[in-house]
Amino acid sequence: MYKLTIEENAYSCQADETVLDALLREDVAIAYSCKKGTCHSCIVSSPDTTPPEAAQAGLKNTLKKLNYFLACQCHPEQDMTIKLPDQAAFYSEGTVVVTEMLNRNTLLLSLAFKDTFKFNAGQFVNLQRADGLTRSYSIANTPQESNILEFNIRRLPNGQFSEWLHNEIKVGDTIAVSEANGSCFYLPEKNDQNILLAGTGTGLAPLAGILTDALTQGHSGSIYLFHGSREVEDLYRIDEMQQLDEEHANFHYIPCLSGADSPEGFSHGRVNEVALASLPDLKGWRVFLCGNPDMVKQMKKMTFLKGVASADIYADAFLVSPA
Repeated sequence: MYKLTIEENAYSCQADETVLDALLREDVAIAYSCKKGTCHSCIVSSPDTTPPEAAQAGLKNTLKKLNYFLACQCHPEQDMTIKLPDQAAFYSEGTVVVTEMLNRNTLLLSLAFKDTFKFNAGQFVNLQRADGLTRSYSIANTPQESNILEFNIRRLPNGQFSEWLHNEIKVGDTIAVSEANGSCFYLPEKNDQNILLAGTGTGLAPLAGILTDALTQGHSGSIYLFHGSREVEDLYRIDEMQQLDEEHANFHYIPCLSGADSPEGFSHGRVNEVALASLPDLKGWRVFLCGNPDMVKQMKKMTFLKGVASADIYADAFLVSPA
């Protein structure tokens, strides 16, 4: 057991706990979201102690040098003095300019920024409420001169953050937004390389951004987008994707439905099953996977077995944060 000191307060961290677990048990107000080391919401620092190497995985070297680390990944190796960060140093203020429903449970949320917001299509950010509640969402659009970020927010049952966005947020409100994170984005190398995009639900958000980016940069290889849901009412942007399919000879859009009914024009089956059956040989392809964690995990394995190099598989599994 080690002692965690924050200002004048001391807390105990048990042998099987992370720093985040211990602070939450002690009711310390600390931002967090995924608890997997992905979103970086729970970043803190230890001014006088070098954190364990594993707790700094994925952080920029400049932050590592300042002894920043991820509380959710830190199992202390000694007593630590912890400084909770000034979130303003990591967040920008976005103003809500659009809130409209894309389907029965998916909200289009658009935020505008005064200054340039740097990101790559397909990356994600953390959105933070005034009370510190934080959640990670993928960016749905490509960089624009107007400095707009778009998000597709699915309403989750008893979801504190998604319910707030669906029920209470309005045009003119402001939200704190972190810098962009994640490596699931398009690079214009190997312009003729075939690309597979596969996602479920709001996994379409980053995939649509990646698709638009690739088409805008003149990608010449074939691009297949498989978007899956159980019922047609839970798909969205269908007309837009079909229009892109008609306009670009190298782009192919395949909407997939796993429920009982599949209207004409929709493939029947789970998105991973349909995609793998449609594309039996993936050697040399680039793959982007977003959405349901089980789907992403299975597709990573299967596309690798079908010939995709591990370096060409980019994945963003959507994790449901604890209530």
